[in-house]
Amino acid sequence: MTLTVKLDPTLEQALRQRCSLQGRSVSDLVREALQTYLATQPAQAPSAFALGEDLFGRHHGPADLATQRKAVLAEVWADKQHQRSIP
Repeated sequence: MTLTVKLDPTLEQALRQRCSLQGRSVSDLVREALQTYLATQPAQAPSAFALGEDLFGRHHGPADLATQRKAVLAEVWADKQHQRSIP
């Protein structure tokens, strides 16, 4: 397979210098770098649970918020109104 990749001039220069120092072709070095990258990265995207696992349990609130949402909202609204009325 042939692949075309656009590199910024700085990256291209660094790649060519490294190839020259190691006596390797650009294709060979890029192929090896891609193999290394693919070997170290997970094959599947992480699940939603894995992405948020470190956040679960960090924030606390009323356990019945879903069932009591209107009452909680009314209470929060009343508290805000009370705070605004205090001189």
